[in-house]
Amino acid sequence: MIRVVLPQHLRTLAHVGMEVQVDVPGRVTLRSIVDAIEAEYPMLKGTIRDHVTLERRPFLRFFACGEDLSLESPDSPVPEAVVSGAEPFLVIGAIAGG
Repeated sequence: MIRVVLPQHLRTLAHVGMEVQVDVPGRVTLRSIVDAIEAEYPMLKGTIRDHVTLERRPFLRFFACGEDLSLESPDSPVPEAVVSGAEPFLVIGAIAGG
């Protein structure tokens, strides 16, 4: 099971707590994690990535083990600590401004 921490607005939409767990069969990549989130919580479909292009939404970022994975290929594997459940996969709402 992959532990996923969602931003507040997505938690509200999905009616879940701060952290959810999703089963990701096979190779664990950025794409397979988001696929699993959307399968488990269909109300989030299109909120994390675009319906048509399947690209990450501009104001969401992906982090794991202190690293920003947002610009990695969707088929990039995630760190082993995420796969083992030791560390969560973080979906963070980006903040702009200064």
